[in-house]
Amino acid sequence: MERFLEAKCAVVTGGTRGIGRAIAEALLRAGASVAICGRSPEGVTRAVAELGTRTGGKVVGRAADVGRWEDVEALFELVDRELGGLDILVNNAGVGLFGPVGNLRLEEWRRTIDTNLSGVFYCCRLAVPRMRNRGGGFVINISSLAGKNAIAGGAAYNASKFGLNGFSEAMMLDHRYEDIRVSYVMPGSVDTAFSPGAPAADWKIAPEDVAEIVLAVLRMPPRTLVSRVEIRPTKPKR
Repeated sequence: MERFLEAKCAVVTGGTRGIGRAIAEALLRAGASVAICGRSPEGVTRAVAELGTRTGGKVVGRAADVGRWEDVEALFELVDRELGGLDILVNNAGVGLFGPVGNLRLEEWRRTIDTNLSGVFYCCRLAVPRMRNRGGGFVINISSLAGKNAIAGGAAYNASKFGLNGFSEAMMLDHRYEDIRVSYVMPGSVDTAFSPGAPAADWKIAPEDVAEIVLAVLRMPPRTLVSRVEIRPTKPKR
């Protein structure tokens, strides 16, 4: 793989498994130093060791719940200490808690919004000044086709992803003249453990496919911004 991200520093939230792990590995193979986070300390330790062994790149990590401001602050302190700067932020951490509005528990709503939307704001709020210090940067938010297509039982998840899309577009307008580019990626069904109990399916998008999209967005010359990408399975289950 072309190491076009040599000397760049990146953060990938939710980088211990699934889409986030595939993105972290792709960034490492492209030459970036990467910090990851996840909710499980054991999962972070294991992922850091495995990613380092597989890629030979510099990878660090910390357990963090991105829905908690204090955890995000601690993550970015790790980035400052271990990487010395920030060029790329991939907001991937997310949860999917589903059920009709009349049955949705308050804690399910709060956790979904806190993780999928507020967590992105927290990370971006801390990333922007660091990117300014580097003369610019790139934020890529991993959204979902559920950010434009409502589904029954998806009120909390839909709200978080519709909100994430609007947030991403507004942030792009806020910071484009500071050379901070903002994009969001909207995958359809991805073959991960995101939905507990869902069987593996070879018709679904692979996490590595999403990672390739992220690399493609990052490869664009500074004059051009891919602001939004929709991806879906070629042949979904009928």
